[in-house]
Amino acid sequence: MSNNKEIERAELHKTIWRIANDLRGSVDGWDFKTYVLGMLFYRFISENLIHYINQQERKAGNADFDYAALSDEDAEFGRDTTVQEKGFYILPSQLFGNVRVRARHDANLNETLSQIFAGIEASAAGADSEDDFRGLFDDLDANSSKLGPTIAKRNEKLVKLLDAIGDLPLSDSGGAFSDYSIDLFGDAYEFLMQMYASTAGKSGGEFYTPQEVSELLARITVVGKTELNKVYDPACGSGSLLLNFVKVLGPDKVRQGFYGQEINLTTFNLCRINMFLHDVNYEKFNIAHGDTLTDPVHWDDEPFEAIVSNPPYSIKWDGDANPLLINDPRFAPAGVLAPKSKADLAFTMHILSWLAVNGTAAIVEFPGVLYRGGAEQKIRQYLVDNNHVDAVIQLPADLFFGTTIATCIIVLKKSKSDNATLFIDAGSTCARVGNKNKLQPGHLQQILQAYESRKDIDHFARLVDNADIAANGYNIAVSSYVEQADTREAIDIRALNAEIGRIVVRQTELRKQIDAIVTDLESGGAT
Repeated sequence: MSNNKEIERAELHKTIWRIANDLRGSVDGWDFKTYVLGMLFYRFISENLIHYINQQERKAGNADFDYAALSDEDAEFGRDTTVQEKGFYILPSQLFGNVRVRARHDANLNETLSQIFAGIEASAAGADSEDDFRGLFDDLDANSSKLGPTIAKRNEKLVKLLDAIGDLPLSDSGGAFSDYSIDLFGDAYEFLMQMYASTAGKSGGEFYTPQEVSELLARITVVGKTELNKVYDPACGSGSLLLNFVKVLGPDKVRQGFYGQEINLTTFNLCRINMFLHDVNYEKFNIAHGDTLTDPVHWDDEPFEAIVSNPPYSIKWDGDANPLLINDPRFAPAGVLAPKSKADLAFTMHILSWLAVNGTAAIVEFPGVLYRGGAEQKIRQYLVDNNHVDAVIQLPADLFFGTTIATCIIVLKKSKSDNATLFIDAGSTCARVGNKNKLQPGHLQQILQAYESRKDIDHFARLVDNADIAANGYNIAVSSYVEQADTREAIDIRALNAEIGRIVVRQTELRKQIDAIVTDLESGGAT
C-alpha cells in the first residue's frame, strides 16, 4: 500500500474512533457497536447496489442512468434480476443516501428505518439468498430505548448516526464507489470490530481474532497452494479468519466459498455482514447459526481443504452426558470424548473429521490441551499415533483481547511425508504495541519459514519423532522439546578465579590488620 493510502487509512481510523465514541454518549460501547456496524453495512449495500445497477444500465447504452434518482415505481422493473444476482433489493427512496437527506425532517425516522431494514430482508424472501439475509438487521433496533428515552431523542441519535457514517470518506478520490471503496469499507469494519473487541473485556476475544493471527493461520494452511476449493471455521465469530484467505490468496481463489458456524446470534449476524462488506456475494458463503459440536450444519459440505479456527477456550459441552456423541463419527475414532468441562479437543476432533485428505487445519488452542492427562491425553495419543499432528506453535502471551494467556496453534494434516511433529517456540516473537503484544510482518515470516523448512533451529524449532512423543506420555507442549536459549551473561572462569584470588588476598590482609588491632587493645587493657 502506498504512503498516501496508509495516511488515508490512518486518518480514516482516527475519524471512525472519534465518531464511534462521540455518538454513543451514555450507551455502552459494546451495545452500541451494532448500530455503528449496522449503519455502515446499510450504507455499503446501498452504494454497492447503485454502482451495480448503474453499471448494468450504462453498459446497455444508458450513459446518464442514475438508479438513486428513480422513483420507486420505475425502479421495480429490475427487482427480480437484481435479487438473483446480488441477493437483495433496495428501492431508491430507501437507499442510505436518500434516507439521510430526509432524516432530519422525518418525525418517524425510527419507524422509517425499521420498515426499510425489514424490506431489505424481505426482498430476499423466496430467493437463494433468503437464509443469508434473514434476521440480518435484528440487532439494529431503531426503536430501542438504548438510543434515548423518547422517540424524539432516538431519532436525534439516528440522524447523527446517519450523518456520521455518511461523512466517512469511503469513496475513491473522485467520490465514486469502486473496488477501492470496497477495500475501505472492509477495512473500516475490521477496525471497528477490533476497537470494540479491545474495550469489551473477556467477551471481546469471543468474536474477534487479531488480524495478524488470522493471517498466520491462513498462510499456514495454504503453504504450497495458490487456490483452494473451500474453507471452513466451526466457530467463526465475526468471520475475520475466513476472510483472510481473500487477503492471502487474492479474490476468487477460494473456488467454492466460505463456510462457518457460530453459536452467538449477534456475532453470527456480524459475520454475515462482514462477508458482504468484503464483497463476498451471498452465493459464495454459507454461514450457519448453532452449536457446531452437537448440531453441526455443514455435513453435506465437508471435507474442507483448509480449516482455520479460534474456538472458545475450555467451555462446557454435553460430552459423555449425551450417549449419542460417543458414536458420532467425528469423535468415535479417539475412543473417548473430551471432558464435559473442557470442549477444546472436541473442536479439534470435529475439525480433523471434516478436513480433506490433502488439507491443512490450523487451530488456536488453550495451552492446557497440550499436556493435561485423562481423556485429553488419550485424544492426543490418537492424534499422534495416527500422525495427524503436523506442528505445534507456541504463541506469545497477551496477543488476544480478553485474555493474557499464551496460546498455541496446533496444525493438523491427514497426509504427511514424515512420521514426526514440528515444534516451534514463538513465545517471544512479538513486539509490544500499546497494551498488547503483536506479531509484526517479520515475526510472521520467521514462523512461516520455520514451518515450511521443517528443520531444527536452535532455541526456536525442533522436529521430533512421534515415537519420542509417545515415550514422553504424549505431552506435546513446545517447552518439552525446544530448549530455551540461555540468556544469562557468559562467565569468564579465568577472570572469576583471578577476582576470587584478589578477594582472598585482601581478606588475609584485613584479617592481619584486625588481629593487630585486637592485640594492641588487649595489651593496652593489661596495663
